Amino acid sequence: MTIDALHIIFIIRKGSWMLYIGNFLFVTNQQNTKENSRRHGSFNMVVEAPGESEALQLFRQRISEYRQESSFFEGHCRIFLAHIMEFDRTPKKHAVILNYKSFAGDPILPYIECAAPLAQKNACSIHEWIDNHPSTEGKKDQLFLEFPQ
Repeated sequence: MTIDALHIIFIIRKGSWMLYIGNFLFVTNQQNTKENSRRHGSFNMVVEAPGESEALQLFRQRISEYRQESSFFEGHCRIFLAHIMEFDRTPKKHAVILNYKSFAGDPILPYIECAAPLAQKNACSIHEWIDNHPSTEGKKDQLFLEFPQ
């Protein structure tokens, strides 16, 4: 398994099912011409699954449900997986959003993020937005899910 700044996995194994915590970035209402009508932000989700691919599928399913059930992820929306962490405990029924954030306007300013920093490796990375698309350490992030208007 490849570990890079875009896809960080922390592993604590004690059983066959693992806890997965995904950190996501998003842009919503991108069809609006007024900057103040567009949004961007980040959120975390957590789920227990037998493997990473199953966890990612559960994340996609629950994000789609949130889009239908709430005001999250409105309009033309793009969601990017910033990183995923793997642990040994979590809810088994469905993914849960943690720490949802939303900001007015287009994403412009770069920021530094540290995911579970350790003394041996600080796990910090620099994130920037170029044309409403995030990049990590100069590498364009992959689109995770998109809802057209």
